[in-house]
Amino acid sequence: MRYLKTVSHQEKKGVRSVTRMLLFPAAMLVIYGILFSVMPDRASFALKSSGNIFLDMLVPLCLVFVLMILLNLFLKPAQIARFLGKGAGIKGILLPAVAGIISTGPIYVWYPLLRNLRGKGAGNSPIAIFLYNRAVKPFLLPVMVGYFGWVYVAILTILTVLGSIAIGYSLSALTRGNDSNPAVKELGDTA
Repeated sequence: MRYLKTVSHQEKKGVRSVTRMLLFPAAMLVIYGILFSVMPDRASFALKSSGNIFLDMLVPLCLVFVLMILLNLFLKPAQIARFLGKGAGIKGILLPAVAGIISTGPIYVWYPLLRNLRGKGAGNSPIAIFLYNRAVKPFLLPVMVGYFGWVYVAILTILTVLGSIAIGYSLSALTRGNDSNPAVKELGDTA
């Protein structure tokens, strides 16, 4: 009997989750419908702008989902924990730093991948290092050198990378024991 209650509760939770997911698109359809009836030209322009933003996000988002699929296929939680968890050593610093520097696209498309890694045992420190190093963009360095000079750019880049490590370890120390992720609690954190 208890099993049936649990299944029933999970089904209700699933229905609520789907309802919440559909709420935003439904609200957007209603808003666009009202706008089309009141101001068709402006509504058309807004819809085209939204479509362009969606297309700009599509490539990085697809890249992230492909990476998530590959990670789920080929990497096991123990491997993630070995590279990005407690005791990963220099690998646990260099890997997320380099990945953050070479990553492209809007930051929010990386959130699902980072959450997936965290669920598989990656610590808070490597995730913070990755996010912080997104500020370093190699393809923009020549432009920065043109505006500010190579000494300034070299010092700024080095301090950004070192700062990412300090922020990563600080975040790890401050969130130790307060982590809601069971995989991270079980495997420990980097630092």
